[in-house]
Amino acid sequence: MSARVVVAMSGGVDSSVAAALMVAQGHDAIGITMHLAGDASRCCSLDDAEDARRVARTLGMPFYVAPYQDRFRSEVMEPFADAYLSGRTPIPCVACNRRFKFHYLLERARALGAERIATGHYARIDTDPETGAWRLRAAVDTVKDQSYFLFDLDQQQLARTALPLGALRKDEVRMRARALGLATAEKPESQEICFVPGGDYARVVEQIRPDAATAGEIVDEDGRVLGRHAGIHHFTVGQRRGLRLAAGERLYVTRIEPEAGRVVVGPEAALLVRTARLENVSWIAGETPEEPIRACVRVRYRHEGAEATIEPDGKDGARLRFSEPVRAIAPGQAAVFYDEDVVLGGGWICREPA
Repeated sequence: MSARVVVAMSGGVDSSVAAALMVAQGHDAIGITMHLAGDASRCCSLDDAEDARRVARTLGMPFYVAPYQDRFRSEVMEPFADAYLSGRTPIPCVACNRRFKFHYLLERARALGAERIATGHYARIDTDPETGAWRLRAAVDTVKDQSYFLFDLDQQQLARTALPLGALRKDEVRMRARALGLATAEKPESQEICFVPGGDYARVVEQIRPDAATAGEIVDEDGRVLGRHAGIHHFTVGQRRGLRLAAGERLYVTRIEPEAGRVVVGPEAALLVRTARLENVSWIAGETPEEPIRACVRVRYRHEGAEATIEPDGKDGARLRFSEPVRAIAPGQAAVFYDEDVVLGGGWICREPA
């Protein structure tokens, strides 16, 4: 059944084809580009907005630009910097999706008389045949799958969202864009965070919090000082490069101690862990399991997943117990739970008590 739908158009080929599919399905589609990180961004800049406008014109859609730079800075960029300065490794794309695409955009959709939004994410939404509850599933294209970044969507958000690319592969999306003559058909995609040009996280942190970084020690697991660093925001758990240490073995960052300003290093074997503690856990179905459950858990975006028991702990906490040791679990990253291709939920990896 056709309906009014607001399409999040970033100016890339994926969201362009998502818009085209909504139009082809007979929906009254309206395109909106959310101007977020400014014109230096690799996504959602004014140049991207112009590309999106050209696509909307080709498809015969109304099109608007919604300015959110101030909110994006305070709700995504500043927490990103603060996370690195507190020894965590953040995922700003999750916060961006949750707050902007699935909250503020839904608000704008209501104001425009639309009950649903559509985005160019590679993931699928359907309903559980037994319970009727909404489900989030991995995309058909496992290489492009973005369900990891959407783990904290709730039932109301899923009910009002269309993900038309979930059943397509990237090459099919490009082919459709070319066939329709869309201006973004050959536009390259960026693999980096939109407001971190060149992947230089430390520089962005210093720009956002210019007086926060402090130098400190690099120590081994026994506390022996091996060197010094210019700020803990330069490091993440599992990192090997950039340590600048003269050692007889390869050393990796195994822990960051923000209170002391220390970076702890050790051999690769020290990165292997069997347990992890989570906070702010959310469940797609809306209810926390009463008993521990088994699932495949991904502890970072490109992680293939590991079998684990998830033990709910309190209102929104949980402990993971892996069947086999898992490498380089970093506080600040998300642990996302899967039952085959169905996302059960997820939470945020936090530091274990000292």
